[in-house]
Amino acid sequence: MAAVTARAPAARPDVATARRLVIKIGSALLVDRATGLRTDWLRALAEDVVAAKARGADVILVSSGSIALGRGVLGWPTGDLALEQSQAAAAVGQIRLARAYEEFLAPHGIATGQILVTLEDTADRRRYLNSRATMETLLARGVVPIVNENDTVATDEIRFGDNDRLAAQIAVTIGADQLVLLSDVDGFYTANPKEDPTARRFDVVDRITPEIESMAGDPVSGLSKGGMKTKLMAAKTAVAGGCAMVIMEGSVPRPLRALAEGAACTWFLPDGDPQAARKRWIAAMKVKGSIRIDAGAAQALAQGKSLLPAGVVEVTGRFGRGEPVSILGPAGEALGKGLIRYTSEEAALLVGRRSGEIEAVLGYPGRAVLIHRDDMVV
Repeated sequence: MAAVTARAPAARPDVATARRLVIKIGSALLVDRATGLRTDWLRALAEDVVAAKARGADVILVSSGSIALGRGVLGWPTGDLALEQSQAAAAVGQIRLARAYEEFLAPHGIATGQILVTLEDTADRRRYLNSRATMETLLARGVVPIVNENDTVATDEIRFGDNDRLAAQIAVTIGADQLVLLSDVDGFYTANPKEDPTARRFDVVDRITPEIESMAGDPVSGLSKGGMKTKLMAAKTAVAGGCAMVIMEGSVPRPLRALAEGAACTWFLPDGDPQAARKRWIAAMKVKGSIRIDAGAAQALAQGKSLLPAGVVEVTGRFGRGEPVSILGPAGEALGKGLIRYTSEEAALLVGRRSGEIEAVLGYPGRAVLIHRDDMVV
């Protein structure tokens, strides 16, 4: 199988070096069907989060479990749930889930924040930028965001349907360099190891091919919706965004420490780094308008700075917030492109204005920059 390479553990990415880490936690790990929340396991995971934060890493938790927790409270411990029952269970469980993370991280001086999203939120550029800005602000303040799908409002048309893919999208959104899927299996196999004793696990997957996808099985847990197919879909998203992804068996205490010490797992290698992948994504977009800037702004952009309204001399085209625009120099020469943080109408009003004037011009306090350097290719 040329597309899959088994490597020595030393060749694997090292979770202890992650700069920005997304950890996905499955329902089966967090919730016991009979007893509810696995408090001992969650307490140990909190120690892993504390250790990662202590070495300077940003940590984001994408956690399942709200429906599993809520259905027990509502007296629906077994069987399939109708959509409205799942949403009701999520409404009850989300409170308990957020409280549990707060309870175990607060004693270490770590604040938590809850973020609920749907597929529609990440597909719409305005909502995408809002989510990204919120998470970046929380991370800058040392907060650990707890992300989950907003099951109380999501319908089938706007659902991820599983938190594996949600975790991958979050990892790409915030430029994570590593994504850890804590699962009930210890990696990617040639077949379902619970059904095929000859199934072989791979240490590293270099490239996801149709052959590899054909090896994926179905969910084996009664609480989890995601199977290996959804994990491969997550891997495709993550690696395309420059994020390494690992699947590991997460029920052990301190799973991140176990991973750093060489626990069995499968790593999916990224295509470059997150920032380079994001730049490629922006560069490939079709622009909706253009922003012409003065010489001072052009010099600032060449030095890696963001574009401020004060440096803009002309706005052309019609575009919405978060859409791609061309960045033109003083003579109309192409300098690059970027995702703008204002609509064309708002941007036109801000031409030449200082950041401190934005609220007076627009009637509300907007963002200080027109195009952030992370959303720009120059």
